[in-house]
Amino acid sequence: MSVIIGITTSGRNENMYQSKYYDHYYVVPDLYVEAVRQAGGIPILLPPGETNIESILGMIDGIIVTGGGDIIPEAYGGDKEHPAVTRMDKERDDFEFEIVRKMAERKDKPVLCVCRGMQVLNVALGGTMYEHIPDVREVDTHRNEVGYWQVHEVEVDADSKMAEAMGTHTVNTYSGHHQAVKDIASGLRVVATSPDDIVEGLELDSHPWMVGVQWHPEKSAHEDDTQQALFDKLVEVARAGIASVENS
Repeated sequence: MSVIIGITTSGRNENMYQSKYYDHYYVVPDLYVEAVRQAGGIPILLPPGETNIESILGMIDGIIVTGGGDIIPEAYGGDKEHPAVTRMDKERDDFEFEIVRKMAERKDKPVLCVCRGMQVLNVALGGTMYEHIPDVREVDTHRNEVGYWQVHEVEVDADSKMAEAMGTHTVNTYSGHHQAVKDIASGLRVVATSPDDIVEGLELDSHPWMVGVQWHPEKSAHEDDTQQALFDKLVEVARAGIASVENS
């Protein structure tokens, strides 16, 4: 049974890739694609800008909202002049907000939101953000000294969907974010935190499997079964949804 997993890409204005041939690209790290394939799913990329969201959601069986640049502060009443807010793309924000809202309403297909994706989940449903973790924590443990990957521990609620999927409630994760969720949207539940009490995991209780992680499971999925398990569970739930429709 084929399971199609949509993976959102960067926005055309995030400037994640530089080339002398073209000005703009829609890109996604290959590790997301590999993790979906390892789980038995077929990945397809979803670039921002499509307006017929229902048609897109009708084509896929599950979705990953990926990491990337910062959400435009106006979307959550933040400081649009904050000097640390970078790589914004309103087209991507609008696209992913609409996907999250529709998936939250439909409740028929699983969603995994990663890093920026978890922030999108929170803002799309009415939550807010800290524009810059160093504004609210004396020590930023979520990036290394040059702003790249940092591995740290995350504690996950034992009764959460993500803990059930990973088979553990304590994981060591790859992080590279400078922002964090602040006020939590109605309906979302905090299910994971870092040692400095930054929110690391959210779940929509009214949805069978709408999960957000602030870390990057794709980064270590190839060597850490607990992280690959999140992609495995996404595909498993998607497959079960297909079977349910076929048998109804």
